[in-house]
Amino acid sequence: MATVSKLASPSPSASLSPYSSFKSRYSVPVCFVDLNTKTAFLARASSSKLSVPSSHRLTRSLVVRCAQSTGNGSPPKKTTLHDLYEREGQSPWYDNLCRPVTDLIPLIESGVRGVTSNPAIFQKAISSSNAYNDQFRELVQSGKDIESAYWELVVKDIQDACKLFEPIYDQTDGGDGYVSVEVSPRLADDTKGTVEAAKWLHKVVDRPNVYIKIPATAPCIPSIKEVISNGINVNVTLIFSLARYEAVIDAYLDGLEASGLSDLSRVTSVASFFVSRVDTLIDKMLEKIGTPESLDLRGKAAVTQAALAYRLYQKKFSGPRWEALVKKGAKKQRLLWASTSVKNPAYPDTLYVAPLIGPDTVSTMPDQALQAFIDHGSVERTIDANVSEAEGIYSALEKLGIDWSYVGNQLEVEGVDSFKKSFDSLLDTLQEKANSLKLVSS
Repeated sequence: MATVSKLASPSPSASLSPYSSFKSRYSVPVCFVDLNTKTAFLARASSSKLSVPSSHRLTRSLVVRCAQSTGNGSPPKKTTLHDLYEREGQSPWYDNLCRPVTDLIPLIESGVRGVTSNPAIFQKAISSSNAYNDQFRELVQSGKDIESAYWELVVKDIQDACKLFEPIYDQTDGGDGYVSVEVSPRLADDTKGTVEAAKWLHKVVDRPNVYIKIPATAPCIPSIKEVISNGINVNVTLIFSLARYEAVIDAYLDGLEASGLSDLSRVTSVASFFVSRVDTLIDKMLEKIGTPESLDLRGKAAVTQAALAYRLYQKKFSGPRWEALVKKGAKKQRLLWASTSVKNPAYPDTLYVAPLIGPDTVSTMPDQALQAFIDHGSVERTIDANVSEAEGIYSALEKLGIDWSYVGNQLEVEGVDSFKKSFDSLLDTLQEKANSLKLVSS
């Protein structure tokens, strides 16, 4: 595990007030969100950081309109993201992070209430941008090795993003406004190493609204319990099956009970249940089976399993054991829907958002899904509207030979491997960048 010394921290200052204070707080243009025509959006896209893929089916688009920070601008318009939280109790988060972090401000104005990141996101951000060059140069020239330099780049982004979401964290008394950063994917099979990495990241980021992401691999289930017992907030990631999800909930409950804390109100967690990747794998299996019945079930497995996960969530966070923890201030480990972008262009672009709306949940969305839902998403409670139908589909898939345990294990292996490749690729890119800048010897 690389270590970081003398981490630079933003200068201490008073907490941000709610959204309106962004105008006076930052020396950048204040951005408001408009919903304009696609034509107008494309004409102005060069000045906006929010791009819309050409294949995306939009009738209106999220547009960033910038004005000087005079403090007299008209208030931002409410979007479906505001409705999602205010009416149905689901927190919309943004699944992306890059520099300048202040690009998050218009998204916060539009209703985004948190951010998730992962090794693949940072691989794309750092390798495709020059915004990290100055800090990287200084770090390497000061003697940092490549991995230590990487972590300092990441920690700065996480700290800066945490500051932007601090008002939401304060407004909700620690219930929302979190930014997630993941431990090294190389530790996915290392129980003790994951615990130490989580403690280290928690210490160096040093922000109350940071979530340390730990994968839900079998070796890391005990890590989750121990990290929670130390009062560290955790985003458990890469959950692909109901069985593993139940193990994650138990680890959270075990951690709360083992903490010895009389006040559990500041210990929080989310469980990131991945959605679209489930359909990607099972659809291929159904197409291989090839019967009319199997083909008719394509695109239904992921949402089906998610609905049953929510039922499990309701069951586990009730009853005597949970009520005993509630008396000490414990908060539910919220379900977070991850992997919400549509991989199959034949499917509706809000397929992994619209059917999964329910209270005390989070939906983290990348650009495509976020823009689609703002544009034409409808807000109503859907997650438990058809549980009996979900049970039927789940059983029908089993009868066709779909092994849910195999699906979960396979997707976990693929997910961990993908993040490892992104992590290793980025370190290689940084090494090449250091060499090209003649900062270190080849």
